[in-house]
Amino acid sequence: MAEHPIQGLMGVTIEKIRDMVDTSTIIGDPIHVDDTTTIIPVSRVTFGFASGGSDVAPQSSKQMFGGGTGAGVSVTPVAFLVVSGGNVRTVQLVEKVTAVDNAIAALPELVDKITAMIKKEKPAPTDNA
Repeated sequence: MAEHPIQGLMGVTIEKIRDMVDTSTIIGDPIHVDDTTTIIPVSRVTFGFASGGSDVAPQSSKQMFGGGTGAGVSVTPVAFLVVSGGNVRTVQLVEKVTAVDNAIAALPELVDKITAMIKKEKPAPTDNA
């Protein structure tokens, strides 16, 4: 069965959105302020798309189709992760609290807990003197 024209329109729209939005859009590239401080931007990305079409009854031997697609993307900075002196803290830019905001705020505590677990698992150095 031949591909319907609306499938092609939707496929192109989804591919273009995929090109625009990836993980580096959400967790930005680290910004090295100095030797001990790094800032990592965190953004909220929302997107949507719509497509539609109509088959027109053929008045000749040609099959006619009319259709269109549209998409929109919004990138909103919501926080910065500040890594300094081995500590991580969150600087939030958004006042309203959502599940995503709570997850971002919990990141530094999670990093600290993982770091503490890794330090506990390393064997203590032995003194051979």
